[in-house]
Order: sequence, then structure tokens, then C-alpha cells
Amino acid sequence: PAARQGPAATMVKHNNAVPNAHFHKKWQRRVKTWFHQPAQKKIRALAREKKAAAIFPRPVAGPLRAIVHCPTQRYNAKVRLGRGFSLEELKAAGLSRHFARTIGIAVDHRRTNKSEESLALNVQRLQDYKAKLVLFPRKANKPKKGDSSREDCEAAEQLEGPLFPPTKPEAALQMVEVTDEMREFRPHSFQRIERNEKKMRGIRDKMAREAKERD
Repeated sequence: PAARQGPAATMVKHNNAVPNAHFHKKWQRRVKTWFHQPAQKKIRALAREKKAAAIFPRPVAGPLRAIVHCPTQRYNAKVRLGRGFSLEELKAAGLSRHFARTIGIAVDHRRTNKSEESLALNVQRLQDYKAKLVLFPRKANKPKKGDSSREDCEAAEQLEGPLFPPTKPEAALQMVEVTDEMREFRPHSFQRIERNEKKMRGIRDKMAREAKERD
């Protein structure tokens, strides 16, 4: 007798993986939300205000830091704020390492200067900082040598924002008029000829010496 056949079973084509998707993972238990973002923003702002009030009258940005070049050949053309000033820079600016830390200057005793340009730049940075520094006396009724006057201390305000941020020098472009000689110049041909001249210079000099000896 003929058996009743059900719907034909279909199989995936080609040598693919057998579908085995799991869609019942209860994502509600694993999802992460950030509903406390506005509250955290307010908490951070209050913490910054509390810190600024605690370190008054010092700058909010913290101690003054040196300008250094980034490491590796790829980034050494860029400058950024380093850990602190080297001992050589402090000595050139007339400051000791212990006194510098007390007036808001970061010190890095491990850093060394590799060039005169970076040394001069950071020494000038220290000189500018000292010129604008308002040094409060430890005891208001007993000011010491080097402390600021009472009027300067009363007029002093806490600096908000970056403290002497590094500035990128603007490259000055020189505009010139394009001449006919520039248009006719072929750099590829010029390089090819110069490269061949350098390659054949020794042989041609030898040939010239031999010809001169024969004559």
C-alpha cells in the first residue's frame, strides 16, 4: 500500500554550517545602561570646584610643566607637555628643585636636555612664569624676601584653564611668481642626468687622466 508522505525536508545548499542560532539569550539581564550620565556630569563639576577651592590661589590646571618633543621618528616633530622641568633647566633659570616644587613648578630629575633649542625654550618658559608669579607669604604679617606685596596678593585671581599651553609656530609661506624658467624645468630629467653624472664621474676622471698621460 502507498504510504502517506509528509512535506519534503529541504537541506541547505553547498558545504555551509548547519544553522544553529540562539535567540533566547535574555539580553535584558546583560544590557548596560548609562542613565546616571547627567548626575555623574554634575558630580564631576562639583569635584572640580571643590578641588579648585582647596588649591586656591594656585592655578586650576596644576603645576607648570615643560614642553617636550614626542618620542619616535614619526612624532618627534610634535610638542606636548612633559612630566616636568629638568635640573639643567631649573639651574639656568636660577631655581632649585626643592623651591620650584613649592611654587607650582613640576620637576623631572630623570629628564635630560638633548638640544640647546629645547633648553632655551623651557628656560624662557620658566622666566615668563616667574615674571607673572604672585608668591603669597607663609605668614601674612611676616613676609619674607621674594614674597609679593600685600596689594598684589589681594588682587590675585585663580587662573582657570590651561597654564601656558604650548603653541604651534605658524609656518610663513613665501609667495613667488612662476617664471618661464620654472615652467621649462623638468625635475625628472634633471635628477636622471645628475644621477648618471655621479655614477660616471670616476670613470670619466680616469679616462681624462689616461688621455692626459698619453699626450
